[in-house]
Amino acid sequence: MTDQLIIRHLGRQEYEPVWHAMQDFTDRRTADSVDELWIVEHQPVFTQGQAGKQEHLLAPGDIPVVPVDRGGQVTYHGPGQLVIYFLLDIRRLSMGVRQLVNSIENTVVDMLADYRVQANARRDAPGVYVNGDKVCSLGLRIRRGCSFHGLALNVNMDMEPFSRINPCGLTGIKMVQTCDLGGPNDLAEASEVVVNHFVKNIGYQNTQFQTGLAKDYVKAS
Repeated sequence: MTDQLIIRHLGRQEYEPVWHAMQDFTDRRTADSVDELWIVEHQPVFTQGQAGKQEHLLAPGDIPVVPVDRGGQVTYHGPGQLVIYFLLDIRRLSMGVRQLVNSIENTVVDMLADYRVQANARRDAPGVYVNGDKVCSLGLRIRRGCSFHGLALNVNMDMEPFSRINPCGLTGIKMVQTCDLGGPNDLAEASEVVVNHFVKNIGYQNTQFQTGLAKDYVKAS
């Protein structure tokens, strides 16, 4: 199973049902479960990680705030942002958490390099940066040797909600998006390039593309 990967395109979704489906998938998966990437675009929401401090929520206004079980502080998700969730058995992949974080960051750096955009990661603040500005946020949770949550890449979106928070708990940082940097202008293009680089970086040989969540991972409301 180590060379197989299912890539699910979920479209635009509310945050909480997808989050709970991730938890359910992770709790129920076995040693034989195939790894998955979930590609999604969320309705507007602020998510506050386990280390989140209330002081970083400056003026959320009409956008809901959801406390979640990933690492990190507060961030924003909304239309025009590419979100990819990494549901991987990292123990089976013989990867540590830091190695997974590096692989995800390198994936985004490599993707931007395709567009001649020079980007870098920071050891002290996970994510991807261009000229000191942040273009991609990253937060993960590891349970039973498996990862969930993932990255949020700003592609072509309304950036105003970022002014209502200290993104990722950082003050004085500017959030930017790929469409203004010479990178991808739409989510389909961005997701294709990011996924291709991630598959190459990890070494998956057999990938399957599916639409929507498997019914087993959607809890009845």
